[in-house]
Amino acid sequence: MLALGIKPDHITYVGVLSACTHGGLVEQGRSYFDLMKNAHKIDPTLSHYACMVDLFGRAGLLQEAYKFVENMPMEPDVIAWGSLLSSCKVYKNVDLAKVAAERLLLIEPNNSGAYSALANVYSSCGKWDDAAKIRKLMKARGVKKEQGLSWVQIQNKTHVFGVEDGLHPQKDEIYKMMDKIWKEIKKMGFAPDTESVLHDLGVEVKDQILRYHSEKLAIAFGIISTPENTTLRIMKNLRVCNDCHNAIKFISKLVDREIIVRDATRFHHFKDGSCSCKDYW
Repeated sequence: MLALGIKPDHITYVGVLSACTHGGLVEQGRSYFDLMKNAHKIDPTLSHYACMVDLFGRAGLLQEAYKFVENMPMEPDVIAWGSLLSSCKVYKNVDLAKVAAERLLLIEPNNSGAYSALANVYSSCGKWDDAAKIRKLMKARGVKKEQGLSWVQIQNKTHVFGVEDGLHPQKDEIYKMMDKIWKEIKKMGFAPDTESVLHDLGVEVKDQILRYHSEKLAIAFGIISTPENTTLRIMKNLRVCNDCHNAIKFISKLVDREIIVRDATRFHHFKDGSCSCKDYW
């Protein structure tokens, strides 16, 4: 655009900063943010600041992300605090997660994601009592957690799955296929990420819960319902968990298929054991 003499506008920079965020390009993102303000005289909006918070947070620069939120010239919104909270969950920063959750809930008291994220941070750090208190608080305030759902379209019909879903008419075939896949990918070197199950449970129980996550069930159904080599396209309403992301890489290699997953964050294109996001999402 610059080479052609086309001046970028604020929307252009949202796209550029978002790309830097998903690519982990911290210094480039910082440079483009400065270029936008100083060279093109564009006043950053909430969207630009949210991109920068996300950029720093995903890279593990949590204090820098926090300072960026605190120094915003306008009142930070749910997206900015939510982005910081999500990063705190990934990097298990309890103290900053509490601050982000509290500030987010001041703006949006019934935001279930804030409660869930904070409870998950506590759980991931082994603070089971604190996690239980947050979940009790959710219940007392009548805040309901959004259920994780995945869906796949086969022959113009949409099939929806929840975790450990037993409602699908072909559930026996689906579970049989998933059990087979689970055994095979373990032989290939896959190790279930039991830390992804943020409850104080035994390893075997955690293994079973992970095996029947909604996106895995959707993929198993897709495999038994389509010809070999068919690309599978899965939609997910929440962020795909670390265990599912790793498992799908192995599954794509095992069944020799391309698997495209669109979660709440981005597209993931799995092929031959790797993902287009390069494990950065």
